[in-house]
Amino acid sequence: MKIAVCVSHVPDTATKINIGSDGKKIDPTGVTYIINPYDEFAVEEALKTKEKFGGETVAICVGDDAVKETLRKALAMGIDNAVLLKDSIYRDSISIAKALADEIKNQNADLVFFGKQSVDYDNSITGQLTAELLGYNCVTVVVGFQLEGNKIIAEREVEGGKEIVETSLPAVITAQKGLNEPRYASLKGIMAAKKKVIEEKPLPPAENYVEIIAMKKPAPKQPGKIIGTDSSAVPELVRLLHEEAKVI
Repeated sequence: MKIAVCVSHVPDTATKINIGSDGKKIDPTGVTYIINPYDEFAVEEALKTKEKFGGETVAICVGDDAVKETLRKALAMGIDNAVLLKDSIYRDSISIAKALADEIKNQNADLVFFGKQSVDYDNSITGQLTAELLGYNCVTVVVGFQLEGNKIIAEREVEGGKEIVETSLPAVITAQKGLNEPRYASLKGIMAAKKKVIEEKPLPPAENYVEIIAMKKPAPKQPGKIIGTDSSAVPELVRLLHEEAKVI
């Protein structure tokens, strides 16, 4: 069985983000990039599935040379092979999904893992788009996964609870926190990953449906006001809530 896992190279959620001079993308200066946190659950589930059923795993990522760092993290965790779909131009979700779907077909993978979303754009749609383009079944926000022959039993999060669904291979699974506990890369794995060759494949020009017009930071919070310290402040508080905050 061929198992693919699609990963993203994203800014660390703890890093400070600034908008670039063109106002359409972030300034990478001083930004630490990591493997998308949700994708770590996807990598771990791909590894667990291979360990239980055998087969071969491959990590796939779209981006420039910088994303090799993320692919090597997946390799260090235990993924067998890695493919970089090389492009340095912005791609929207559908353009990325098309590139991934083509490579998944090329790899002949019948089980594909994604993180449920990337923490940069948070669109939470690339896995579903890829499944549709492939004609694969798809289960999202998965927190429990079982494979029994050709049948998949998955537990997924829904509003206010969880549900159990059954589907079959070929399938795309998007992983949610709680699916597993991602393993740390061992020293042996890190050293082995450095020696592995990441296959590079150039991509044709992007066909984007979405254009980023502008990026901006959220407006800073307004400073707080201390109206008073006892019940005499209540009338003024009510007035401000009504006239300034306009919440009552």
